[in-house]
This record gives sequence, structure tokens and C-alpha cells, in this order.
Amino acid sequence: MERIELPQYLLLLSALPVLMLAMAYASWWKKRARSQMGLKTPFEVLAPQVSVRRNGFKALVSLLVLGLMAIAIANPQSGSKVETMKREGIDLLFAIDVSNSMLAEDVSPNRISRARQFVSECLDRLGGDRVGIIVYAGEAQPQLPITSDLAAARLFLSQVNTDLVNSQGTAFNEAIDLAVTMFGEESLHSKALIFISDGEDHEGDFNTSLKAATDKGIRVFSLGIGDERGGPIPIRDSYGRSLGFKEDGSGNKVITKLNEAFLQSLAAEGGGVYLQSKDNKKTVSALLDALSDLEKTEFESRLYTDYEDQFYWFAGLALLLVLLDVFLIKRKTKWLERLFQ
Repeated sequence: MERIELPQYLLLLSALPVLMLAMAYASWWKKRARSQMGLKTPFEVLAPQVSVRRNGFKALVSLLVLGLMAIAIANPQSGSKVETMKREGIDLLFAIDVSNSMLAEDVSPNRISRARQFVSECLDRLGGDRVGIIVYAGEAQPQLPITSDLAAARLFLSQVNTDLVNSQGTAFNEAIDLAVTMFGEESLHSKALIFISDGEDHEGDFNTSLKAATDKGIRVFSLGIGDERGGPIPIRDSYGRSLGFKEDGSGNKVITKLNEAFLQSLAAEGGGVYLQSKDNKKTVSALLDALSDLEKTEFESRLYTDYEDQFYWFAGLALLLVLLDVFLIKRKTKWLERLFQ
């Protein structure tokens, strides 16, 4: 298994095209300046021993060195040791509402961001549990299959936004059905499904789906995101600039409110508890206390526990190119003239 230890340094590679354009412009400017001297081949007359093509090659070598050093600093690694570890925990599925109402800013910074923050804090405090993520609006979609890899869970969580599902609405029934499928028919683990939503615009009859889930031993919890007083739904362009607020057919602002009664009934019928996200840390503690009643099951997980650094391959190649650049003089030489002229 391969990974990058410090991926942020790969951003240095984005500077290479800019440097390449700058070098190309400098070369063009020098050529133009030489042509204005009034001679047919002024540079060749004044400096007959300098190889123009070799200068370009040296510039290319410099760019390759910079690129290789950026990769070396990022430190690619390969997994060299795999251990099978025994862990105890439960299976958790976070079902996150990504309908447009989750853009409301009645909680700071907005509902969808508060939902991501809540799940992130849960991931920080989980022990040996396995997790998965569902996103839903007018339909439900899997965002992350159930896994013990919490680093992958954080990555997929960061990509959760209201653009993931095109159809609007709040299809709790589809999310429950999808959760049953993702948990699997043969799973012997304790299972918990956690809805994170404002509870608005729920559609369809979810009672049948909820009963099917509870019959399979799935406990359903709910977390209310928002305020009962509600707030408008902002509209922004692709650059994040405000374009106003969503309006109804009469030109009035649409006010979205937390439907706490619905979420309470969902949790009660699902055998779980309802929580409201006013303070994420306290809410996470309350959720984990409620989940502690579930029986933990032992399972195996394969983890890469030892990684070998691979940066020296890139650093070594960069060093060779630096040496080549040092010994590759700009003057023409007989043995290199055929290659670089």
C-alpha cells in the first residue's frame, strides 16, 4: 500500500508550469533582443562557442530537479508490514441530510458544516468501531462503505456538501433501506444508524422501512441540526458570493425550521435517542453514552502498521540531475555537440 506522508508539499508542483512559461518568455525576449542588434546571426557571431539548445536543456533539468525535490519532501511511503488486529466495537452509519435547507445559517457556520463537525468529533472519540456514511436528500446515496479506516472516513466526510444529491426532499425511507443493505444481512455486529438532519420536508412512508431495520437489530438515533425559530436559505454562486435568499412563488423568503417533533418520533420508534446539536462536544458525549449500551463485537482488521520511506529515490535522482547540470557546461564540446546542438 502506498501513501504520501506530507501531501501538502505536492502543491509545489503547481509552480513548475509557471516557471516553465517564465523561462520560455525569457528565452523569447533574449532572442528578440539579439535580433534587434542588426546582424543576421548576432548571437552566433558574438558568442560562437555557446550552445543555445544546451541552455534550454539545462533549464529543463532545473525544472525536473525542483519537481523531484518537491516529491521527495512530500515523502512517498509504501506499506511494508501488515498486521491483523483484534478489535471490539459496533457498526455505525451516519446518515447526513444534504438537502438545500441544510445551508441555513441559524446555527454557526451553517447546518451542513455543523453536521460535518459533529461526525468529525465522533470519529476522534471512537474506539474500535467501524463507520460508514450515507448522504440523502430526495434520494439516498452511499458516501463511504462501512470501514475501520477512520482516516478514509475523515477524507470522505470532508467532501459532504449539498451538491452531492441533485433531487430535493428528505427521503428518510430510502436512507433507512440503504442502511439495511450496507449493514449486510449476515452481520453479527451491533448496528446503529444515526440521522443528522433538520427534519424538514420528509417524504414517503418511512414506518415500513423503519420496522424492517429494527427487526434486523438496527438502532436508529437522530440528531437535530438547526433552530426551531428557523432561518432563510442563502443562495451563493460558484465563488461563494451571496446572491440573496431562496424565495417562494410569492417572492417571500423561505424560512426553514428544525422539525424536532419528527426527529424525536423517528428515534423513539427506532429504539434510539434524540439529540440536538447545540454543543457538539456535549452532544457527542451523550451519543457515545447511549451507544455504550450496545454490545461490542470482536472483529479482525488488517492494518498497515509499518511504512518505509521512499523519498531517497527521488532525492537521489534529483542529485544526479544536479551533477549533470554542473558538468554540462554551456560551451560547445565535440563529444556533446551532436546531442545538444
